[in-house]
Amino acid sequence: MDEVGRPNIGPFSCGGPVTIGSKTEQVTRSGQYIAFAHYCRMIRRGARRFDSQSTEKDLHHVAVQNPDGQRVLVATNLGSARKVALRMGKKTAELALDTNSIVTLAWS
Repeated sequence: MDEVGRPNIGPFSCGGPVTIGSKTEQVTRSGQYIAFAHYCRMIRRGARRFDSQSTEKDLHHVAVQNPDGQRVLVATNLGSARKVALRMGKKTAELALDTNSIVTLAWS
């Protein structure tokens, strides 16, 4: 799409994961593009979501298990920089999140 959302065949404004300036041909990647990259890099076809919970404000996440048994957590921090504690069974970790960031963790 260009910087004003064209081409657009519908009646509503829209944006895409990548914007290309019509005059400068400068490529700008959106937050959608960055998020898709995190999901596509580690989550495999056939992955199954498993339950993950949080009480942290402005922290969104999804956890999946790939067919090979690898587990993946993608976490999005929509707030200020902070540290969060992760726990799975007896395993624990502390994760530092930057302001408005996304992070992918993978483990077996």
